[in-house]
Amino acid sequence: MSDRVIAGAPLPEEGQFELSLRPRVLKEYIGQKSVKDNLDVAISAARKRGEPLDHILLYGPPGLGKTTLASVIANEMNARFRATAGPLIQLKGDLTAILTNLEFGDVLFIDEIHRLQPNIEEILYPAMEDYKLDIIIGQGPSARTHRLDLRRFTLIGATTRAGLITAPLRSRFGIVHRLEFYTVEELEFIIRRSAEILGAKITAEGCAEIAKRCRGTPRVANRLLKRTRDFAEVRADGEITGSVAKDSLAMLDIDEHGFDEMDRKLLRAIIERFEGGPVGVNTIAAVLSEEVDAVEDIYEPYLLQIGFLQRTPRGRIATKLAYDHLRIPYRPSSNTLF
Repeated sequence: MSDRVIAGAPLPEEGQFELSLRPRVLKEYIGQKSVKDNLDVAISAARKRGEPLDHILLYGPPGLGKTTLASVIANEMNARFRATAGPLIQLKGDLTAILTNLEFGDVLFIDEIHRLQPNIEEILYPAMEDYKLDIIIGQGPSARTHRLDLRRFTLIGATTRAGLITAPLRSRFGIVHRLEFYTVEELEFIIRRSAEILGAKITAEGCAEIAKRCRGTPRVANRLLKRTRDFAEVRADGEITGSVAKDSLAMLDIDEHGFDEMDRKLLRAIIERFEGGPVGVNTIAAVLSEEVDAVEDIYEPYLLQIGFLQRTPRGRIATKLAYDHLRIPYRPSSNTLF
């Protein structure tokens, strides 16, 4: 799962590669127009007042640019950017050290914020609301609470599972935005920009071929560009044309919709084993030998977005588009609800 070419999550070896392609200011950030417009107003107003931004929550599928947007916001505010992740903060002292070291206006970015432990999350409540930090000194009957003043900062939280964020934490974010999948046109622009940075020669046809197969996700677009560039240098004359892109992506087993073997396996299981559905997500996960979270976070969102799956109270249903794509005669089950 983690090494899928079309996975939205970053691969271990991509850290420096991704950093070189990331935009640094809001003007360079492609797509998410509504989010950008709202942030532009908030940033301009905060700079005019000389105040830090309100706390911001960004959510959406992996690979859409939440971390990149957080660093762009910090750059626009001329603020230091401090990044960590929910699973990395295991002790109260870890978060206490991070918060007390923040300067006025700093941006603290917490990725996967929904995975913060409850006792650690509670430290954030007064820190976000009153810029205070409660520290317990001593133990037992002699224990006492000491309240520290924190410098005003901006917390930016990112998550792929907004529904798992507790109501008290969510209510403390003044700005909440969902990032949507990108259009093919936006992805073509991103691919052209990335190709220019990488010094890769690419035609309009090659750009379009990659853009329509990267599942609406910039991270996947940059990854496929990199793999296609390697193919073009080894098997062609170095230029990424439409035919070179098709051959490269065919070798990676990525079809015209951006599906890999696991996507097709999921759709085929619903159609062939369960007569098109409805079928529960736990059953799908068992058939695929995957975790339920992986099915819900990685495989389903894009299939639902482009209409190959439907989610109903009784389970998942494969639509006619899925039948047509797999070249299976469409025979809707009598249990199917439309």
